[in-house]
Amino acid sequence: MLPADHFALFDLPQQFALDARALDDAYRAVQAHVHPDRFAAAGEAQKRVAMQWASQTNDAYQTLRQPLKRAIYLLHLRGVEVQAENNTAMEPAFLMQQMEWRERIEDAAASRNVGELDALGRELRDDARVRFEKLASLLDSRSDQAAAEAVRQLMFIERVTDEVGTQIERLDQ
Repeated sequence: MLPADHFALFDLPQQFALDARALDDAYRAVQAHVHPDRFAAAGEAQKRVAMQWASQTNDAYQTLRQPLKRAIYLLHLRGVEVQAENNTAMEPAFLMQQMEWRERIEDAAASRNVGELDALGRELRDDARVRFEKLASLLDSRSDQAAAEAVRQLMFIERVTDEVGTQIERLDQ
């Protein structure tokens, strides 16, 4: 039977701050026990269970390895759903920032200014880094609703960063 949550699966504390090396080591240790190749000579039922364990282990690892997914999962464990699709209300300053970023992307793409897109990409990554630090503090202090808002903002920044990358690729062709 699988542990109750991804953190327990890897014997890690249920918190946002995570030792990446400890996660990697724990993942390899669990995979060594549940990898389907170890059950090649087993019966069909055992093979199926091993495949499910391996799949769930991979999913847990991917969730905990990525900070945004880890934050969403941690909030879920606390009973707080981010609801990014349904809850688009954000603080006015962030909404204004969104519009500015979008305009900069449009202007830079229209003028084929890859340098401006690169600069915006760096700015977005710096902004995300600061917001992740704030998110960690919010999660540590169990300010879960504010953390959910921070997650929604980071999800938007991730999409805009991807859009910047797409525009750069398009212009580089």
